[in-house]
Amino acid sequence: MSLKLEHINYIYSEGTAYQKQALKDISLEIPQGQFIGVIGHTGSGKSTLIQHLNGILKATSGTIYFNGENIYAEGYSMKNLRSQVGLVFQYPEHQLFEVTVLDDVCFGPKNQGLSPEECRARALEALKMVGLKEKYYDRSPFDLSGGQKRRAAIAGVLAMRPKVLVLDEPTAGLDPRGRDEILDQIAYLHKKGDMTVILVSHSMEDIAKYVERIIVMNHGQVMFDDEPRKVFAHYRELEKVGLAAPQVTYIMHELRERGLEVPVDTTTVEEAAGQIVKALKKEKSQ
Repeated sequence: MSLKLEHINYIYSEGTAYQKQALKDISLEIPQGQFIGVIGHTGSGKSTLIQHLNGILKATSGTIYFNGENIYAEGYSMKNLRSQVGLVFQYPEHQLFEVTVLDDVCFGPKNQGLSPEECRARALEALKMVGLKEKYYDRSPFDLSGGQKRRAAIAGVLAMRPKVLVLDEPTAGLDPRGRDEILDQIAYLHKKGDMTVILVSHSMEDIAKYVERIIVMNHGQVMFDDEPRKVFAHYRELEKVGLAAPQVTYIMHELRERGLEVPVDTTTVEEAAGQIVKALKKEKSQ
């Protein structure tokens, strides 16, 4: 279930005094099963980009293919696309609206035309997948904490069993523990279900820890598209467009400048710790 974008352009308020080109000639291939991070400064086009992936926004020009089919072709089912490509917005609790958490999570499968029994089974499965405790199922979603609301909103998308899960800043405003719990759960779901995950985040540490590929957006264009260590090797260029590398990248460069032979393309704390211990042992033995 791959996604392919060919020469996508998008213009807001085209033909008016407020016209602005948000995406400029974007061409990308997203194979099934990848965990991708999308980063960029505010206004870079990252949120506009992901809203094209399930047809919420329609490109001004260009073509998007899902599983080889042109989503802009006459007669193509956007309803089917949105059941396969699930989008969780920033502050997804704003998507919650039903009387109970269980009813809310049932909404997607119900909209797919499934029976009440199947809807309930899908909802219960999804709620367990995101780690929301059973005691909350019959409560109003508005009585939940911020982290619990995020889990419920993500469960509502997972209940439709999408092949692609797109998350726009899913941990915004959460404390570190809540952020780690949700991202760990998403990583687990990705690994368990061969699901494509596309994560938009401002946290370079989170991006470095979880994703296998990074797409960097800048002024509506793709600036970099590569594995994390190769993207963050351009940390000086990223700084010029309002971004940065993970903090550990700067630490490793500083250690190298002070004479410790450590690799500077390290992106996670765990990897850095191992490399520092290795370098210190080597230095001690010389």
